[in-house]
Amino acid sequence: MFRVTAIVMLSAPIGIGAALAATIGTNGLKILINLGKLVGCLYAALVCFIVVVLLPIALLARVPLLPFCRAVARPFILAFTTASSEAALPIAMENLELLGVPKKIIAFVLPTGYSFNLDGTTLYLSLAGVFAAQAGNVDFPLKKQIMMMLTLILSSKGVAAVPRASLVVLSGALANFGLPMEAVAVIIGVDAFMDMARTSVNVLGNCLSAVVIARWEGVYPPPIATLADDAASMASEKIV
Repeated sequence: MFRVTAIVMLSAPIGIGAALAATIGTNGLKILINLGKLVGCLYAALVCFIVVVLLPIALLARVPLLPFCRAVARPFILAFTTASSEAALPIAMENLELLGVPKKIIAFVLPTGYSFNLDGTTLYLSLAGVFAAQAGNVDFPLKKQIMMMLTLILSSKGVAAVPRASLVVLSGALANFGLPMEAVAVIIGVDAFMDMARTSVNVLGNCLSAVVIARWEGVYPPPIATLADDAASMASEKIV
């Protein structure tokens, strides 16, 4: 399985280039301007989500921001570069344990969040749905937008934590609301760039959830002696 994963990762740039070439060849160079706006809008929305939602939650829960950022930096970057939250899961669990979050909370919150706490994916699907309506010149009033948002919040639960898995959910949502399916073929050319951003935000949100739950349960931060023993134990396991 590791060999298969390595082959997929090595061939991914070729597939992304082919998808982008097919999109440009079919729709012309002008489509890049609209797709660039879509990518920029997603990145801006994710930054706003981090600042407006995740940061206040961290402050209200009194999460130590600097140690937390150090702990999630590596899994965040790994999720961004691979566009797969599954690849970042082992490192995220290890770093949160070193941060002082109990194993039982990590083992419950992170796998559950990978199925039900997909903030970045939900934002992406909502933006992609509106983009499809605009690209197809379809009248899409606010009422339908709200209905589609609620539908995507539910349908995005359980999306596989692998690259481009959310395109399946997007296709179903477009068909359900009478939006042009051709938009998926257009979006797939730049989906890799958006997938990296939404996946990293998913990992960030799940890591924060684990720390907040630990604070809620009163088991974080742990006693200094316990934290030192855990760190020494993990170091000895690595040496062995």
